[in-house]
Order: sequence, then structure tokens, then C-alpha cells
Amino acid sequence: MLAPALPQPACSFAPVERADARVLILGSMPGAASLTAQQYYAHPHNQFWSIMGALFGAGWELSYPLRLTRLQAHGVALWDVFASCSRPGSLDSAIDQSSAIANDIPALLHRCPSIGRVCCNGTTAYDAFSRHFARGLTRTGLEIERLPSTSPANASWSRARKLEAWRHALVKSVAFHPQS
Repeated sequence: MLAPALPQPACSFAPVERADARVLILGSMPGAASLTAQQYYAHPHNQFWSIMGALFGAGWELSYPLRLTRLQAHGVALWDVFASCSRPGSLDSAIDQSSAIANDIPALLHRCPSIGRVCCNGTTAYDAFSRHFARGLTRTGLEIERLPSTSPANASWSRARKLEAWRHALVKSVAFHPQS
């Protein structure tokens, strides 16, 4: 009898960046819907694009390339802490930490020297960033903030409460022009 095949490690996407970015939003690792669509935050119940729509006009009503362009125009870079990991399903709690390989975030920060704030989308992204990079980053003045996950798994926070937390964190760092 053959042993069941182990899940293949999932790989994250390339960073969305511009040299003039002022804030970096880090997720942990794309979920199944995102990997299938090859788009950040593609699950229809993830509130990331809804929140970005409210803050920057980068919501679901725009095509994916236009959403990314809109974020970049507001000084926002986007990436994940992990370059690859094994994870059955999409829950961060299912990530096999022993398989996790971190992205080269210090290199991105070097390419984008104006980034002064890293906003982690949820506890897993924050803990992984802290574990892999907290001691190695020598840039002074870099602020690291854990924000409530926009994932549908974070049902204990309402959309309004998440939006307010994200607004408070991002208004400090980016070209913020509230959308009507």
C-alpha cells in the first residue's frame, strides 16, 4: 500500500512594490482561493479588498491589476512573510512551521527605503515576521504593527472594527485620501 502523498509546498506571489512605497502590508501566505486565482486576497469573504476600497478606492469593483496600481499610487507595498510552506487548506493555524521558508523582506526594505511601517495582516503574519526578522532588521525608525486579520476566519472582529483599525494604521503612513 502506498503512503498518502504529502501536500506540495505552496509558494507565495511576487511582491507588489514601488521604490517610493511608505508602508508594507504583509500577509502570512496566500490561501487556496488566492493560489488558484493567482491574486492576493482572492477569497470573496476576505475583507482585505473591501477595506482597501473604503480607504483607497481599491475595492472589488476594480480589476485586480487596477487594485494593485491604486495601492501602489497610495504608497502601499504588498507581500507575504512566507515564500513557501506546507499547509492543508487555507487556515494559518494549519501552516507547518517546520516547512516555512521566509521571503527576503530585508531585501524589499532595501529596494523601498521609504517604507517606515510594516503592517501585518493578522497574528500569524506578525508572529512569523517577528520570529524571522525582528533581530535582523537594523533600520531605525521602522514601525511594526499587528492589525486584525481580514480573513473570514477572524469573525470575532466586525468589518467596521477592522476598517477602523486599518484606517488608523495606514493614515499615518500613506497618501491617504478617504474615498466617498
